[in-house]
Amino acid sequence: MFKARLEQTTRAARACLHGAIDDKGALAEPMRYATAGGKGLRAFLVMESARLHDVDDDTSVWAAAAIEAIHAYSLVHDDLPCMDDDDLRRGLPTVHRKWDEATAVLVGDALQSLAFELLTHHPLGLGQLQLISSLAQCAGQHGMVHGQALDIAAETAKVPLTLPEITLLQAGKTGALIRWSAEAGAVLARADQEPLRNYASALGLAFQIWDDVLDIEGDAEAVGKAVGKDADAGKATFVSLLGLEKAKSMAQGLIDDACDALSPYGADAETLREAARFVISRDR
Repeated sequence: MFKARLEQTTRAARACLHGAIDDKGALAEPMRYATAGGKGLRAFLVMESARLHDVDDDTSVWAAAAIEAIHAYSLVHDDLPCMDDDDLRRGLPTVHRKWDEATAVLVGDALQSLAFELLTHHPLGLGQLQLISSLAQCAGQHGMVHGQALDIAAETAKVPLTLPEITLLQAGKTGALIRWSAEAGAVLARADQEPLRNYASALGLAFQIWDDVLDIEGDAEAVGKAVGKDADAGKATFVSLLGLEKAKSMAQGLIDDACDALSPYGADAETLREAARFVISRDR
């Protein structure tokens, strides 16, 4: 059920996003390139949380496309030499390697702006303004960008980060966009967001822990980018602080918490539970 729904929502969100890219624009090709791959998990969370609240896909797909645009922009910028300096993303050359650094910066800028444009394209109901405002917060100085800034500062810090500090960092860098995605359906329906917020908080942290696991155990071809970079740089991660098995155990506990948080929805939320279990079974 989950895999079929993931494929459906990813396809719909990507079509919506690519349809909004101006074919005549100077950045059309690299923008489509930057948004062509990926798991589509955030788009899925938007559309499935919306379905859970009886919001149809034709409405929620605009928010799903918006979060995929924000996520893609963050990856394009994160791959730049001044950030993580990666040559591969999703098994292909990063945007700055296929084109150049200036193009990559502009592609990221354009995708970020496009995300907010997408949220105004469709009458998303009473939750529209809240979606726009909360996305700005989750993507910006209080969320993802804040987490990225903490991550960069940690690379030159004299003392490695502690577990609480890494948890705080990742709550912004990875968790903020996942929380926005999972809460979007409740926002659109003007419903209680707390169950999905609790689900997403646990899910986002488990997602990052598993990324740290894949950096140790993953295969570069399957992951689609270089692995082992954190360990080589002596960077503090969940695995370096907890050890591999304890990190895996922590991730499993968080997935259990995420599934438990969905209890108010009963069997209707089973696809979201499957998504949570997928997070710690993936190989990329």
